[in-house]
Amino acid sequence: MKTITAAKSPDRDWLKTYYYLRFAVSAIWVALAFTVAKAMPPLAAVMLVAYPAWDALANYLDASRSGGLTRNKSQMLNFVVSVVTAVAVAATLPHGMHPVLQIFGVWAVLSGLFQLLTGVSRWRSYGAQWAMILSGAQSGLAGAHMLSKAAGAAPVSIADIAPYAAFGAFYFLISAVLLTISDARRRSNAVAA
Repeated sequence: MKTITAAKSPDRDWLKTYYYLRFAVSAIWVALAFTVAKAMPPLAAVMLVAYPAWDALANYLDASRSGGLTRNKSQMLNFVVSVVTAVAVAATLPHGMHPVLQIFGVWAVLSGLFQLLTGVSRWRSYGAQWAMILSGAQSGLAGAHMLSKAAGAAPVSIADIAPYAAFGAFYFLISAVLLTISDARRRSNAVAA
């Protein structure tokens, strides 16, 4: 029994670290999007490509720590969709923000679905995945909102994507904190036993 717990411990530690890292990167991205990037279009362009590229890298790193992309189909699909999104955003930027926001909308729907599936598949092994499942579902709604906004005539910018990233950061933080609390309780129970 102790061997099984010890074998799973690094995976739980990785997942906590991963969630905290995802929170930190998203929080920095959001802060820049609402401040500096609004006044610096070249920085906003780089950030718009970097966000899905970072998501692809993060999914790859996470999947590689838990058996690779072939064992984690939802993360493999999220990786592929995020890479395609980064390329599509880079190619579409010269055509304006409305088509870029459409691409982000489609990406939010698809990546949300894959994140939801990843959260469901991890529920038994790790627990504390309700925030990731909720985040995936909310990502779909955010994507639909972005698509409707992109279809309108009102000006759009990186600031229209930042709330989506902010909610993602929030859910990653909640998941990291829940795993931290869960691990502290396990350690406390193990010491008491």
